[in-house]
Amino acid sequence: MTSVTARDGGADDYEAVVLPGSAGPPVFLRRSARPTRRAVLHLHDLSGSLGPPDLARWYTERGFHFFVTDIDRGEAAAAASRRRPQQALRRSLLMLDAVSRHLREASGIDALILSAQESAALAAACWCHLRRAGQPAQAMILSGPDFGRARRLRLDITCPVLVVGAHPGPQRAHLGAHVTWLDLEDQAAGQASDGRRRLFDEMGRWLGAYMYGQVRDRLL
Repeated sequence: MTSVTARDGGADDYEAVVLPGSAGPPVFLRRSARPTRRAVLHLHDLSGSLGPPDLARWYTERGFHFFVTDIDRGEAAAAASRRRPQQALRRSLLMLDAVSRHLREASGIDALILSAQESAALAAACWCHLRRAGQPAQAMILSGPDFGRARRLRLDITCPVLVVGAHPGPQRAHLGAHVTWLDLEDQAAGQASDGRRRLFDEMGRWLGAYMYGQVRDRLL
């Protein structure tokens, strides 16, 4: 692995992860200082930064390795449109398969949280739905999801899902039986730092509640 510096100017260094035989987008890692076998895979637009530094810090301080990669936004948009959606979505699913396999086999990760924002949320949700028999993730967090033209999304995701954003209505999005919608719009008039603090507080409570009894020895 090669050490790189986050392009958003943050002081936190990431390592470039080499996936054998993969021609997909790059994967970067910020390690937790704690010995751990759990990780977050965060899907983020890498053109500007390597992910929100406060988000990476929040996870690593709590014993998660923080992996970040990109799903090409052009492919994500195509996946949500009516033009060749299956091809674009298939590429995204194969990329997630490869990264997940590497995390489990090469990095020894046995508890994975999938995190995605905006247009990457559709591919993340479809991956957890289509691969649900193998339980690819123990939890999924979608931030400001943009499901594009998938107006009536009907998925059966078996892991707990936290969606940060306003609920579009049950007739437009059904993700599974264990979905929590967290609307932080009421924080818009306040300080941004207050909104982030509330987000992290709610994430901590949600993860702790859903992971009790499953990974009790590795709780937040």
